Amino acid sequence: MSELTLLLLQIGFLVLLWFFVFAVVYSLRADLFGVRVRKLPEPAAAGAAPNAAPAAAPRATKPATKKSKGGKATTDTVSRIVITSGPKAGLVLPLGTEPLTIGRSSESGLVIRDDYTSSHHARLMLWGDQWMIQDLDSTNGTWHNGERVASPVPVLVGAPIKVGATTFELQD
Repeated sequence: MSELTLLLLQIGFLVLLWFFVFAVVYSLRADLFGVRVRKLPEPAAAGAAPNAAPAAAPRATKPATKKSKGGKATTDTVSRIVITSGPKAGLVLPLGTEPLTIGRSSESGLVIRDDYTSSHHARLMLWGDQWMIQDLDSTNGTWHNGERVASPVPVLVGAPIKVGATTFELQD
């Protein structure tokens, strides 16, 4: 092999090695600090200019659940999640019939940014006429009514659900 070919192979290997190092550093940075999420602009005020984009209409939710005999949920009225403690205490989130993923990821339906919450921590889903909570193999676990969730369990209306440092409950 000529010296030029050997030099080009060495430079190519060095570039490939640095590319790998930068990929590892980028991955670590994303894990430690999270991915930057673009914030949506605030909706325009009522007296906005006529050529301004219209404000997004509130999302309609289908009738979901209400408490029946024995604390079970049935599909008659709109249910909601009320966060009772944690970084987002006081937040009320209406539920539809679609599953709601809870976690640190920006792809989650309910984003909870704390050190004790996994990226995809838990899932709240409507199974027939009953709301169920499922832990998605999180590190710190999901707790319902003081017990760790190992498999999907029915959610009792008003019972505390703990994900990381956040506690919330299902209400009518």
